[in-house]
Amino acid sequence: MSDIFREVDEDIRQERYRRLWDRFGPWVILLAALIVVGTAGYRGWDYYRQTQADAAGTTFQQAVAAAEAGNLDEARDLLDSLSDAAGGYPELARMRAAGVLAQQGSSEDALAAFDALSRDTSLDKTLRDVAALRAAYIAADTADYAAVADRAEPLTGDANPFRASAREILAVAAWKAGDVDRARDWLDALNDDTETPTDVSRRVALLNDLILAAHGEAMPDSATAGEAGESETKAPEGGN
Repeated sequence: MSDIFREVDEDIRQERYRRLWDRFGPWVILLAALIVVGTAGYRGWDYYRQTQADAAGTTFQQAVAAAEAGNLDEARDLLDSLSDAAGGYPELARMRAAGVLAQQGSSEDALAAFDALSRDTSLDKTLRDVAALRAAYIAADTADYAAVADRAEPLTGDANPFRASAREILAVAAWKAGDVDRARDWLDALNDDTETPTDVSRRVALLNDLILAAHGEAMPDSATAGEAGESETKAPEGGN
């Protein structure tokens, strides 16, 4: 008797499963198919993007090699072809293209290109800072101190990783402009910073030697004020 009940229960259970499958089975199959198709599509797209990125990387390396070999027109053509490339290559290509302009002697165009990069808020801040520093170096050769300061001074903060290079170019620009006191201020900032790179310290030491040879040691403010007071005291005597 118990066997009959078990068979009846089994039949009822199978009938329920069959009804559930008839009701939801097609949806289960559709969902499984969508998962398979979606996974295959994602894998295919990922492979395509990776292939495109690899091709862009190869093109960028070819452009760099062409620029280093002096084939600047070829380098610019290769870099221009990366304007719609995958990954971060369009931004790197713009940066390198601006450098190629500088190599070609087109200082104004290079300066404008680096300025545009430094002000493009869609770019990573590090890339913008590098562009601003490159612009400052070009401005140091083509413009006045104010033009250099406009681009480099924002990079001189104690937390900025490019502060040493920015302070160095500001010191050089101030010296070229004949502003010895300002040049000394930037040199002091470099000397006081324990994280100033060794190569920068060596270069600014040479600049400091030039300033010392031409102008001597900087006079303390108190000594300058004292000399001014003595001059005022002695002036009437000289007039009698």
